[in-house]
Amino acid sequence: MAGRFLKVSCRDCGNECTIFDRASTSISCSICGSTLAEPSGGMADLTGCTVVEVLN
Repeated sequence: MAGRFLKVSCRDCGNECTIFDRASTSISCSICGSTLAEPSGGMADLTGCTVVEVLN
C-alpha cells in the first residue's frame, strides 16, 4: 500500500502541518519543537499529534 500525507495538529501548541505517514525520520513541530512522529519501520508512530485530515 502506498503512503499518504496527513494533516496533523500538534497536541502541545495546536499548530497544523502536513507529514508523510511512513516517515523515515523523526518529525518535530516547527513552532514548539515537540516530537510529532517517530519512524517505526513502516507506518510512523504518531506520538505527539492528532490526525486532522488524510490527504489524497
